[in-house]
Amino acid sequence: MTTDTLDYLPGNLVRARGREWVVQSDTHQGDVGSLLRLRPLGGADEDIITLIPDLEFEPVTPATFAWPNPEQAGNHAAALLLRDALRLKLRAGGGPFRSFGNIAVEPRAYQLVPLLMALRLTTVRLLIADDVGIGKTIEAGLIARELMDRGEITRLAVLCPPHLVEQWQGELQNRFNLQAVALTSASASRVERDLPHGVGLFDQHPVVVVSLDYIKSERHREHFLSIAPECIIVDEAHTCASSGAGKQLRFELLQRLAKDAERHLLLLTATPHSGDEAAFYNLLSLLDPAFLGLQSRTSADDPLRQQLARHFVQRRRKDIVEWQAETDDGRGFARRMKTELTYKLTGDWGAFFDAVQAYCREMAESVEQSQQGSARLIWYATLALLRCVASSPAAAVKALTTRLEGKTADLGSTDEDDLLGDDRLHDGQADDLHGNDLEPAGQLDETHAALQDRTRLSALITEAQRLSGKAGDPKLAALIAHMEGLVKDGFAPVVFCRYVATAHYVAAELKKHFPQVLVDVVTGELSPEERRAKVEGMEEGDAATQGRILVATDCLSEGINLQHLFTAVVHYDLAWNPTRHEQREGRVDRFGQQAPEVRCTMLYGQDNPVDGFVLNVILRKGEAIQKELGVLVPMPEDKQRINQALIKAALMKREGRGSSPQLGFDFAEAEELIAPLQTQWTDALEKAKANRTVFAQRRIRPDEVLPEWQKQQAALGSHADVQRFVQSACARLGAPLEAARRSTHRLHTQHLPEALRQRLADEGLVSEGATRAAHTTLVLDFAELHRSHPLVSVLADHLLENALQGDGATAQAPAITARCAATITDAVDVVTTVVLLRLRHQLSYVRRRQPYQMMAEETVALAVKGRSNPEWLSDEGTARLLECTPTGNLPREAMAREVAQALQFLAQHPERLQALAQERAQTLLADHRRVREAARDVGQYSVAPCLPVDVMGVYVLLPDAL
Repeated sequence: MTTDTLDYLPGNLVRARGREWVVQSDTHQGDVGSLLRLRPLGGADEDIITLIPDLEFEPVTPATFAWPNPEQAGNHAAALLLRDALRLKLRAGGGPFRSFGNIAVEPRAYQLVPLLMALRLTTVRLLIADDVGIGKTIEAGLIARELMDRGEITRLAVLCPPHLVEQWQGELQNRFNLQAVALTSASASRVERDLPHGVGLFDQHPVVVVSLDYIKSERHREHFLSIAPECIIVDEAHTCASSGAGKQLRFELLQRLAKDAERHLLLLTATPHSGDEAAFYNLLSLLDPAFLGLQSRTSADDPLRQQLARHFVQRRRKDIVEWQAETDDGRGFARRMKTELTYKLTGDWGAFFDAVQAYCREMAESVEQSQQGSARLIWYATLALLRCVASSPAAAVKALTTRLEGKTADLGSTDEDDLLGDDRLHDGQADDLHGNDLEPAGQLDETHAALQDRTRLSALITEAQRLSGKAGDPKLAALIAHMEGLVKDGFAPVVFCRYVATAHYVAAELKKHFPQVLVDVVTGELSPEERRAKVEGMEEGDAATQGRILVATDCLSEGINLQHLFTAVVHYDLAWNPTRHEQREGRVDRFGQQAPEVRCTMLYGQDNPVDGFVLNVILRKGEAIQKELGVLVPMPEDKQRINQALIKAALMKREGRGSSPQLGFDFAEAEELIAPLQTQWTDALEKAKANRTVFAQRRIRPDEVLPEWQKQQAALGSHADVQRFVQSACARLGAPLEAARRSTHRLHTQHLPEALRQRLADEGLVSEGATRAAHTTLVLDFAELHRSHPLVSVLADHLLENALQGDGATAQAPAITARCAATITDAVDVVTTVVLLRLRHQLSYVRRRQPYQMMAEETVALAVKGRSNPEWLSDEGTARLLECTPTGNLPREAMAREVAQALQFLAQHPERLQALAQERAQTLLADHRRVREAARDVGQYSVAPCLPVDVMGVYVLLPDAL
């Protein structure tokens, strides 16, 4: 049966297939025919259908929304539950930020600044260069989600280093409700193989996280360029702009992506400028090629500089703390409390260290004198062995055994350059901190093996094994004493070690000394998925009350966030790269850390010459730069100079150092070797300071954005609203929550209605089945329960559907939710009627010459005080009248009478509802214009209310005569 095509607009109510629907914003009307995208009235987005009116057996007709039925009045708790369900169900909110109903994170004020900057750009091109741990992932995710919810993009790709792929997948899914597929060297073939015939990658998977390693080959790069989506996020963007063959290919890829003037591009990095001028301006050129001209223009008043300010944001933690103080946000970063812990190479362990040092010196000098093999390599072997000995007895045994057995420790190459650049000796580059955590090669070739005193090596190995444990190892003893204080004070520490053997050794010893604490170890032996699973597993059991300690190598210094479980960091082994220390601490001290204080401890040997050189010449310099600038400037790379200096320091004798051994070492000769690097480092500091002055973001402050967020948070429901709603809904549905530990609760879903259980099973939250194996208990953590959590959505949909279907109260079964009620309360002194309204608006705007039409929904309350001389209220506090406490009961007949009288009064004043709808439309228009005030398309918005207004609930509050 065909029908005349009707021009339905977003927000219109229609009746089709025996029920009411709301027309969605992506409905298509054209000359050839019409497609209607419809969401069931009270249903969820997953229930949206698309139909062709001309093919329907029954015509699609306009529909009206039924008012509440006085005969189905419920109690006050049921009324409040419906109000909460309405607010928490909203996804296409009425405010200027469309995405806030679809995210599972409450961004801080400063994180909204990049979002506001993005909305003021016709094509979003941003370089977000905030400090480590401030939340660049959140900031980029907010922008991408906002663009999607506005319909301006449909596809997204995140380009990132391989070790961050899984983290990005998790963040997009858990925080922004975006299901992403990973495209890596390992997964790409499977992903492409699973595509339906003739379907493109981004047609099947609109959101993709791509490993930069995967697209470095020409074939993959060209394929990606041919299908690249309209929005690209590049994490660790500085790795794509600096020198080096692989990085040059990455930069070329980004240049070609940026050539599309309409492609949105978000570049993320914590180190945009570390002294490499060319790399910094390469990054800026991706935003706009004209910005290359800024290299010779340093005036803050330069018009080109002012243009860049619209595209570049960079905040230090110090900036954030200052802004939070001004906005009274109340959720500042944790205080990072740093301390140093020392130990001495005394007793048998000191003698052992001296013996190994003497052995290394003699071996190296013997090779040099005999002119056999490579002197460069024997000095490398010396440094590698001494670093392992300084790490732990376990690492010493590993390195000495390798030397004794004449193995190359699976190095895979005996090329000198490969050996000297071995990541197992060094700590990686500033932009590559996930290096090898195995012990460095302990033997080089058979020529050197012939020179070794096997008896002497065997004795050293035996001595290292004997000294293992707290009694013989002063470094471990110092750690255990320190950990006792941390655990007693309620801290959960992460102990970072350099090598696998050391990590296992430390973890085993800590388990002996802390039997009541959960201790686990994570090293590079595990895959990224196994590492993540181990960390997440530490949340289980009694860890919250007994404490937890994680021992890890630097495989965790990038890629896995630890702020939710840990509150302290201990550097058991000093890193030779200051950036690694910052990365370690940044895993714990970052956005999302709930503890007011994070403790960071650096452990080193007072009379260990290697520790002394690294501490005094490298780490102290990095710390001074960080204190002066506010962020860390990576040390210039020159492994050969650093190797030579470290070898000089490593072979210094410890005798006669007095009371301050570290001060007694004379590192003058070693320091002279790396003096050129120190000069470069100082130059990099000055350049970074100058650029922070010139390129500082001052145009937008968080206090400009915070009111918009607070307004929408109030409209959509706060964290406290979510908790109250879930507890109340589950209780009224017959399955009250059972308190567990901390903020967790258990929901036994077998007590819920069958239809609701099935929807929870469809979401993957529980499993339905007749067997005992069916999983029916859901564990909820209220600290992480957000309005977009599937349970919240399912409960809101279920309750709202029941209310709209007229499932009302009876004397034997009170209504779960109530569209009308009459309540006696001492919160009012005159009869007050609260009307709960759902407003729908048609929002139209033009962006990049492309028209967009969206539907916005909001739940508002209108109140009437009195009846003979009514006073109308529609301020923000009106809805809170429903949160009053009842003080008496009314008979059902009296409740029905009061509600009927209120409905009659409301029907006599339809102009009040229409006036409120018009007022809210104008407010919405003003909000959107204010957010976009700097964009070129200012004034191209229009907002029209969809009339008539939906009366969702009518609630009469009667004053308590007593």
